[in-house]
Amino acid sequence: MTQVNESLLLIDGHSLAYRAFHALPVENFSTSTGQSTNAIYGFISMLINVLRDESPSHVAVAFDLGRQTFRLEEYPEYKAGRAKTPPEFHPQIDLIKDIVVAMGITVVTKEGFEADDALATMARMGTEAGAQVEVMSGDKDSFQLSNETVTILYPKRGVSDLNRMTPAAIEEKYAVTPTNYRGLAALVGEKADNLPGVPGVGDKTAAKWLKAYGDLPGVLKNAESIGGKVGEKLRGHIPDVERNFKLNRLLDDVDLDLTYADLKWGEGDPTELSSLFDQLEFQALGKRLSAIFGEEAVPAEASRPARETVVETLDVEQLLDRIADADVLALDSDARFELGHGDVSVLAVSAEPGSAWAVDLGEAGESELVALTAALRKRSLILHSAKLQLKAWTSQGLVVDDVSGDTALAAYLLVPDARTYELGQIALDRAGLDLTEPEAESGQLALDLGSDQTSQTHGQRAAALLEVHEVLAEAIAAANMNQVYRDIELPLVPVLAKMELSGIAVDEVGLSGLIEEFTKQATASAELAYAAIGHEVNLGSPKQLQTVLFDELDMPKTKRTKTGYTTDADALAELFIKTEHPFLQHLLAYRDSTKLKQTVVGLLKTVAEDGRIHTTYQQTVAATGRLSSLDPNLQNIPVRTESGRRIREIFIADPEVEGGLLLTADYSQIEMRIMAHLSGDAALIQAFKDGEDLHSYVGSKVFGVGIDEVDSAMRSKVKAMSYGLVYGLSAYGLSRQLAIGVDEAKNLMDQYFERFGAVKGYLDEIVEQARANGYTETIMGRRRYLPALHSDRRQLRDMAERAALNAPIQGSAADIMKIAMLKVSDRLGDVKSRVLLQVHDEIIVDVHPEEIESVAAIVTEEMGSAFELDVPLDVNVGTGISWHAAAH
Repeated sequence: MTQVNESLLLIDGHSLAYRAFHALPVENFSTSTGQSTNAIYGFISMLINVLRDESPSHVAVAFDLGRQTFRLEEYPEYKAGRAKTPPEFHPQIDLIKDIVVAMGITVVTKEGFEADDALATMARMGTEAGAQVEVMSGDKDSFQLSNETVTILYPKRGVSDLNRMTPAAIEEKYAVTPTNYRGLAALVGEKADNLPGVPGVGDKTAAKWLKAYGDLPGVLKNAESIGGKVGEKLRGHIPDVERNFKLNRLLDDVDLDLTYADLKWGEGDPTELSSLFDQLEFQALGKRLSAIFGEEAVPAEASRPARETVVETLDVEQLLDRIADADVLALDSDARFELGHGDVSVLAVSAEPGSAWAVDLGEAGESELVALTAALRKRSLILHSAKLQLKAWTSQGLVVDDVSGDTALAAYLLVPDARTYELGQIALDRAGLDLTEPEAESGQLALDLGSDQTSQTHGQRAAALLEVHEVLAEAIAAANMNQVYRDIELPLVPVLAKMELSGIAVDEVGLSGLIEEFTKQATASAELAYAAIGHEVNLGSPKQLQTVLFDELDMPKTKRTKTGYTTDADALAELFIKTEHPFLQHLLAYRDSTKLKQTVVGLLKTVAEDGRIHTTYQQTVAATGRLSSLDPNLQNIPVRTESGRRIREIFIADPEVEGGLLLTADYSQIEMRIMAHLSGDAALIQAFKDGEDLHSYVGSKVFGVGIDEVDSAMRSKVKAMSYGLVYGLSAYGLSRQLAIGVDEAKNLMDQYFERFGAVKGYLDEIVEQARANGYTETIMGRRRYLPALHSDRRQLRDMAERAALNAPIQGSAADIMKIAMLKVSDRLGDVKSRVLLQVHDEIIVDVHPEEIESVAAIVTEEMGSAFELDVPLDVNVGTGISWHAAAH
């Protein structure tokens, strides 16, 4: 925390949080357990920016405690008529307060007063202490505080663009001094506070009167001399103006029970802050915050300097001689991999802490790389983020296909929802080891390749890996996760590396054709939308859409936002159901086509020179253990729509293999099967054993009809509920998902639990067990720690309870899929066919024509036997020239 001057930064908490809430779409910001985080993210992002830019020495954030203030007592209509606050907003305020306090910043509230009064009082304190004061608020009433030592930081748009409202800026904008701004607001009125002013009087008229008569008392004293209709209106509304003037005064003498010195920006609680960011899944914000706090974010006593590492530069032959007697080696490199091609220059190797050797792989010949490969394969290898390095080394000719330890994976298993798994942070947190360059992550250095500094950096990292991994391995063993670590995650690294190196062939001509097709569809839908209303409109402009929908077409209002009524996808879909208006029909079609076009354009950008797409699988992102993919994210490609199927048609079998096909194999309802297994519900287990259609079977039990009588609506309801239970879905959430009343949703759930009582018992038990143990476990022992189950904050407890419900089921599905991938890859080791992709519960294999039957049998057998459940693992297999054609 670098502080340049003695200065005080004051922030209107509610005002800025509310702006953040409406600036960021709530549907785009939530945790994996369903906690809305848009207001929190926007507010903390804003706070980090202003702390970085202003470098204050003292900071405070003021919050309202509620509407019951002295102003409301004097005027019962004060702030009446405001739109109802969205239910997703209030639960975020307490979490914002927790984060602010953990950052070492004072939170101020005062019963019976508003945050504005607290800000005014603290601004006076700062001025009297000789500090420069900045007040960040979205409420224009704060303008009255501006003077030579107090500047108002007023957001122009959202929370990121600030106007510095000095006295000169206020006078230029409103033609009044800050002192007279209060009078201007009283004359004009404040709609947000339900304080009506003089009808027909705007800022310019009010400013003219104030300039002519000095201040508001002067204006009212001379009201009789103001002619015309506007004068009559003023005289008829003098009581309103006087009331406004009284109520909009910010009190600067509130007893806050603190002094200016109490507002000193402290060190905070880094551990609590890290925990909160982890629970809210704020990875990027955590890194930005570290940039401000620097070393102060870590308790000094937690670290010790890394021992000095002596790095010796060798050639490959010399390195082979040095490692001849070593059983365990730690390796690090400046690996890079992009669009199917890797590159690496410096490889650092360590056999003991304090020393390392570095070789320039770019100078190594083919025979040397073969010899080095053979030597490394005979030893236990410890790396950090091993997959990236294995891929880059393979591109260079150094082919290593096994690792004994990966500090990133080990740290992930111990804390699966951490913001970062950088080696420097892990070394500090786990081994108390302070590396000199903790931010230097493999593949991310911008140093001169082959330089002494590069060798020193990677040599030090390699030497540190031995100590760090020893600590992590002990923690893994203590948590009984050796099986997950050594039998699942580590063996999967080379398997994923090979899949990523292989990539999947794509039809580039077809891909370009889809872009053109979706562009035409979007254009056609836009023209039909224009025709439906008789004129053109910017279909990407929320403001113009609001005018069309709610003014021209007089449609029912959607949810109120700061900028009007929402035009997000969900709201418009609901509006179309209500109105069936053709404009909405074509607008939604336009949006769908535009989104699909963007998806396909993104795919085209990732096609490598070999005509294949090489996605990157991430093992350390999803807290449940599921794999995710990046660049491109293949899990985002729609599967149940015709357009989504068209996209999957461009993923094809290897065009260089005549008669080759893609084989797809996926698990049927794996999460529901795991639910039946874990709950031990006899009815569900029997249904799976009998091969019943699960959702029709459940529907028949819930609705009391025969299986043949379960219609599509019944089936959809029980399907949504069955999967919803896996994600901790509430009756309210189910009602939103099915567009039914909350009572109907609750009744549906009650009927479900009445028929499948063991499921209800399991769901209740798993949360209580997690509360007692502090963590959940999958069938393979993968843990997810949930300290927030004991939080004082209801919102954090609710998030943790939802995680406790879904982690064992989703995590077990992830474990089973990973085991299946390992078994299939192992069996395919001696054939030409190879695994290319893993998406959701599906494996995609590139199959040579003479191996189709044998590979199908191998995949079916190995996936079906990946884990023995109380119900069979049902595997569906299909083949075809494309991903879509192979669908079954």
